[in-house]
Amino acid sequence: MKTAMITGATSGIGLAVAKALCADGVRVIGIGRSQERCDAAAADVRSVVPGADIRYFIADLSQQAKVNAVAERAADMLDTDCGGKLDALILNAGGVRNWYTTTAEGYELQFALNHLSGFLLTARLLPKLQAANGRVILTGSNSHKLMRMHWTDVMYKKHYSCLMAYKQSKLCNLLFAAELNRRYAPAMRAYVVDPGLVNTEIGLKQTSGIVAWF
Repeated sequence: MKTAMITGATSGIGLAVAKALCADGVRVIGIGRSQERCDAAAADVRSVVPGADIRYFIADLSQQAKVNAVAERAADMLDTDCGGKLDALILNAGGVRNWYTTTAEGYELQFALNHLSGFLLTARLLPKLQAANGRVILTGSNSHKLMRMHWTDVMYKKHYSCLMAYKQSKLCNLLFAAELNRRYAPAMRAYVVDPGLVNTEIGLKQTSGIVAWF
């Protein structure tokens, strides 16, 4: 049985992917922010796919300490139940913030959640992916087009722009996938998928005003 891990797997695109993979007989490890949402998502998947092999880990992926902790738990589970292999890591967790917010480590929240969390999780689980000749799949966005890295102030601390910070995080996803392929293809490959406009809750989580309305 193949094994896939999905971040942001309690709603929207991540939950839909979890259902599709379970229907194909894939063992799914989901990551969500709360026990309540994880329990509800697991029940939802099993209502659609009876007998689905799905389990959830809880982690706030904007915090690197939590990413490291969930990666350690996942690695132990992969060693115990999956022969030390991870066939797919689907980096779907993401967010939008219409005000400047930092994490415990001092990173701008969109940069931390949309890019750094996936970067760190991939690094921690890389041996498991390599053992399976696995795939890293990132949920991207067409918004990266015409965007450049804001190297003089990567966190947009001085002149914060919600949209520019989001666009930069999506550009980072693309650059990360390109570098993974440069280093590890063809044994392991990375892809960025642009789902287009999808009716999810991403813009309603911890936002307000015109951003939440849009």
